[in-house]
Amino acid sequence: MRRAGRGPLSRLGLGAALAAVTLLAACAGGSPRPTPAELPANIAMIGVRQAWTARVPAVTYPLQLSVQGNQVALAGGDGSVITLDAGTGRETGRASVGAPLSAGVGSDGRVQAVVTRSNHVVALAGGRELWRHRLATQSYTAPLVAGGRVFVLGADRSLTALDGRSGAPLWKLQRPAEPLVLRQAGVLLPFGNTLLAGMAGRLVAIDPDNGNVRWEAPLASARGTNDVERLIDLVGGVSRQDSVVCARAFQAAVGCVDAASGNLRWTRPAGGATGVAGDGQRLYGTESDGRVLAWRADTGDRAWVSTLLQWRQLTGPLVLGRSVIVGDGNGLVHMLSREDGSPLNRLSTDGSGIAATPVVAGNTLVVVTRNGGVYGFVPE
Repeated sequence: MRRAGRGPLSRLGLGAALAAVTLLAACAGGSPRPTPAELPANIAMIGVRQAWTARVPAVTYPLQLSVQGNQVALAGGDGSVITLDAGTGRETGRASVGAPLSAGVGSDGRVQAVVTRSNHVVALAGGRELWRHRLATQSYTAPLVAGGRVFVLGADRSLTALDGRSGAPLWKLQRPAEPLVLRQAGVLLPFGNTLLAGMAGRLVAIDPDNGNVRWEAPLASARGTNDVERLIDLVGGVSRQDSVVCARAFQAAVGCVDAASGNLRWTRPAGGATGVAGDGQRLYGTESDGRVLAWRADTGDRAWVSTLLQWRQLTGPLVLGRSVIVGDGNGLVHMLSREDGSPLNRLSTDGSGIAATPVVAGNTLVVVTRNGGVYGFVPE
């Protein structure tokens, strides 16, 4: 049970019954999601065609796609991990961890890593399992595979570093846990020889060798009077342009940080639950009510807003060429103008809802649906 645009919640350490009570209380205070307005006829201002399609098992968890060159790694909810050639849709690798997933896929092009619902990090290479390591907490963020290590962001805002060859623990950064956590991907990415992670409403820079914190930049602070209202966390994905990293704090704000110094550049109130994307001139995001917003990257001032897709349960955005691309809950992919948000094209899939923020690999736009449809679109 969830409000439109809000991420599912989990309660740590108090059991499923208490978590269900909290969710029921959260839902009871809201109103039904309005019915979206009919879309206008599609007028294709940009030529795009479907080049191929593939299938994976149904996606029942917060999928993140991993792109390495022309290869795209993705996984079904049952634990099947598949690599596709984005140019042809041909399967180039397949493995299975034998259990349902809660997070994935992370990859450096050689090693792939996912997290199971039983809290095991599983590393794969060449279609076989390398190792698995049990976490002390849940994780809904794809592991980061980099520098011969695997980094895992826990739902309790802990960060664990594992040896990429053996899975042996190297260090762990533990932060104060909150009563509720989001069951969706958080922020975890490399910046030079630094890890950047979202912990509560802060972007935190961490030494990857020992887990020491180098700096913290607050994008938002907790507000409200109960656990649901006070829930604050950064959500994936992020925009990185040179040293500037921009992210969203769940249902609270968007903001940008100079990752070289840790200085906060700006924040602005925003009511969305998905990540952001940028092009150096503007930052783009989708609000919980389906509005698509653009902010000026230098000041945070609003550049434009589109209400065309209100109440359509949008994914986070992808910036590609002239377009800002978002998927919706009815399996449609919308291409909007970066300049003013006007529609440029609309693409159809299987109608089951887009499961993850679309990605681009090589010359191909790759989209995955909840029913496991994988679609490759290319320019005409």
